[in-house]
Amino acid sequence: MVLSRIILGLLALGPMTGYDLKRHFDSTVGHFWSADKAQIYRTLAQLVADRCAEVETVAGSGAPDRQVHRITAAGRAALAEWLASAPERHVERDPFLARVFFGGDLDDDGLRSLLARRREATEAKLERFERMRAEAEASDRGARLRLATLDNGIAHLRTELAWLDAVEEEVA
Repeated sequence: MVLSRIILGLLALGPMTGYDLKRHFDSTVGHFWSADKAQIYRTLAQLVADRCAEVETVAGSGAPDRQVHRITAAGRAALAEWLASAPERHVERDPFLARVFFGGDLDDDGLRSLLARRREATEAKLERFERMRAEAEASDRGARLRLATLDNGIAHLRTELAWLDAVEEEVA
């Protein structure tokens, strides 16, 4: 359900192909929601079947035809209903935290390696998000709200780095 509403939200920004949607996922909402190409295309097909989106084949000049999707009035209504509804709780699943939870059996080098790999990934993601933030423009309320979600992702990453510092200090 959430994936379909996120796709409707992206289509509300403008018509997109499945490829465009995947690119937008990776460059805009990827800090709080992920979807692979197969999930996006499967969800797009369902949105078309539900008449929340429509698809138009656009002939490619010297390239393959493109399937461009647009949100419909029914899709805008479904998106508006979802936006106004009570937020559902999303259960987190984090394999890294499961490893930490059971990490008492790791030797010192194994634990240091586990924490160092997470730190490296977190620092790289934080750098990417901060670069995105520096390049972003908040020209209207919608853009400011989209940037607020990026700021949330940045805050979470900074908090995780502080948490990693504390864990490393406590178990060193």
